[in-house]
Amino acid sequence: MAKKNINEMSFLDHLEDLRWHLIRITLSIFIAGGVAFIFSRWIFDVIIFGPKRMDFPTYKYLCQLSTFFNFDSTFCAETFPFTIQSRTMSGQFSADIWTSIYAGFIIAFPYIIYQLWKFISPGLLDKERKSSRGFIIISSLLFFIGVLFGYYVITPLSINFLGTYSVSSEISNQFDISSYISLVRSSSIAAGFVFELPIIIYFLTKVGLVTPEILKKYRKFALVGVLIISAIITPPDVASQVIVAIPILILYQVSIYISAIVVRNQKRKAKKHV
Repeated sequence: MAKKNINEMSFLDHLEDLRWHLIRITLSIFIAGGVAFIFSRWIFDVIIFGPKRMDFPTYKYLCQLSTFFNFDSTFCAETFPFTIQSRTMSGQFSADIWTSIYAGFIIAFPYIIYQLWKFISPGLLDKERKSSRGFIIISSLLFFIGVLFGYYVITPLSINFLGTYSVSSEISNQFDISSYISLVRSSSIAAGFVFELPIIIYFLTKVGLVTPEILKKYRKFALVGVLIISAIITPPDVASQVIVAIPILILYQVSIYISAIVVRNQKRKAKKHV
């Protein structure tokens, strides 16, 4: 059966189309998650528990930096003063299943974006489709860069701070596996979505909700917002918050530049039609 023209589709037709795209997205996550489940032992030992070991690349670099400036630092310790445990019968199995699903989401992200684009693109003009050909590649690249930033920067900073924090020598840190994995997962995926800011600004500018003037006008408020976001996704020390805030501010400035390009192109098109 031939697919209906976008102008001929009713509201229910659009819902049906969206349903099939969501089904494909769900299947892709579960298929990629199934592959991740097969390699779950490697994922846990190398990726999930990597930031728990002091030979993690981030700790090595920060230890060298601390030594260079002659600072006392917990980054140069031999081990972390905490253990990870599972306190429920299904704890490890649940952790394995959910970690595989989230890993499946990360792996399948380009396909997820592709399916969302397939749903949105019929409503765009031919010129808009052509100008947005790199959308899937760019958005996927930004997401993966964000995930790597979250994993190699936010996660180790958080683990180092929270794992070594102590109010008394009478208390030993024994973290539940779900708590530890939640920190690694939320830090990485949240950073991935934050790095999608330029893409979001691009589309908001396209529909006229945002302009470069607005972004420049509210830059000070954006700075406060960035610091709040940094405080939420990082441990409560100033150094970590600054490290996280810098790339977000850079992304905001890049978003202003992208917004300006979109507006300039729209003005050129408007002049041609006059």
